[in-house]
Amino acid sequence: MFEAAELGRTVPKDEYKRELPDLRAGLLQSQLEIRQAGIPVVLVFSGADGAGKSETVQRLHEWLDPRGLEANVFGPPSDEERDRPQYWRFWRALPARGRIGLFSSSWYTEPLLRRAYGKSRRQDLDEEASRIAFFEQMLAADGALVVKFWLHLSKRAQRKRLETLEKSPDTAWRVSPLEWKHYRLYERFIKASEPVLRKTDAGHAPWFLIEAADVRYREITVARLLLDAMRRRLEGKAASDARGPVPSPPPPPAVEASVTVLDTIRLDQRVSRDSYERRLLKLQARLSRLTRAAAEKKRSSVIVFEGWDAAGKGGGIRRLTEAIDARLYRVIPIAAPTDEERAHHYLWRFWRHVPKAGLVTIYDRSWYGRVLVERVEGFARDSEWMRAYLEINDFEAQLAEAGVVLTKLWIHISAEEQLRRFEERRTTAYKQHKITEEDWRNREKWQAYTAAVNDMVVRTSTRVAPWTLVPGNDKRLARLRVLETVCRRLDRAL
Repeated sequence: MFEAAELGRTVPKDEYKRELPDLRAGLLQSQLEIRQAGIPVVLVFSGADGAGKSETVQRLHEWLDPRGLEANVFGPPSDEERDRPQYWRFWRALPARGRIGLFSSSWYTEPLLRRAYGKSRRQDLDEEASRIAFFEQMLAADGALVVKFWLHLSKRAQRKRLETLEKSPDTAWRVSPLEWKHYRLYERFIKASEPVLRKTDAGHAPWFLIEAADVRYREITVARLLLDAMRRRLEGKAASDARGPVPSPPPPPAVEASVTVLDTIRLDQRVSRDSYERRLLKLQARLSRLTRAAAEKKRSSVIVFEGWDAAGKGGGIRRLTEAIDARLYRVIPIAAPTDEERAHHYLWRFWRHVPKAGLVTIYDRSWYGRVLVERVEGFARDSEWMRAYLEINDFEAQLAEAGVVLTKLWIHISAEEQLRRFEERRTTAYKQHKITEEDWRNREKWQAYTAAVNDMVVRTSTRVAPWTLVPGNDKRLARLRVLETVCRRLDRAL
């Protein structure tokens, strides 16, 4: 594979000077059109040490409008990054729609280093490559242009490049003992890299293998390939727009004659006030002890609340937070996305709030909006909400792998109980702020939401992230079940 980038290609100086002005003009124009079209661009630069990754990124800053660029370099994880899942720092750095993110180190760096250093097995690297492939597919499916450049040097060329850099006082700082260590591990890096490149090379996220020994050839080739990729993406966008607006998806079929997972929940259960108050205090004391123990052991928690409007999510959250040290938790209420959030993949805003080790994040509604309200109301295309199940399962698997204790709660009430609570809110002055026209509209689509909830539970209740279905007609019982579930999840994890 890499022999194809060791053929001694060069670009004469006069050809470079002749072609570069038109390339730069084309790149700037395409960048402007990318911004207007709202396409996020992810450029990954990888390859041999000394092959010119940083220099190429700097050159693109010179050729493009730097106001639309975001350069990212990832070294060893900081304490803040080690406290969270591995991909947390990558998600935070993803460019917004219309912007270009340049990654001179990326999600490829650590897996390849671990394998070359002998700190991981081939199987581990294969699993990492599969996760990378899924990650890039997810970005591309959301509209991102993903282009990856592998800048290659033969071992002889790498040695020559490092020696040349060392000779000049102006560039000697670029060569450290680490670069020479990697030079000595050259064969290991090549052996680890080839299968990863093959497994992650795809039409939606292609690798371009570039011979990097000649600086002019490297730069002009990157410019040509980037310009071609942006133009192709813009042509595809224009062709899509020319066919007219995408129609709203048809509503999911009603499930009046079907049995769903919600039908298995017994809503006739009740608990007396005396029993409730006694059990509430015991459970809250237990939760207080468990969250403090989790903080000491650096085990973070994510608690997801979903359920019908007026099901009692807010009451359940308050009974939790009453028992947790205020320094240890945050409640994230999820409403319609802001402009900044709409400019990113829908999971971006949830990745941002993943807690540090030992802390608790409570989501009042969550990423499941993609397969619930966005599905039913037509805010997401069929293809978007249908692929979201796999995207969500991958997200939650990464949380679990990082040691996050994940608890997912669906609070269920009957349609009759919801109507009673709606009427109570409408006629009670201090509760009127809780009821909106949107709540009444959602209620008219009860059957469609029931079908969506059933699919959600069936497709995303996994071993590491199971759903707990909470009977909510009796508010006291629902609050106890919420506390019991969170305590049980924490107790098992600790």
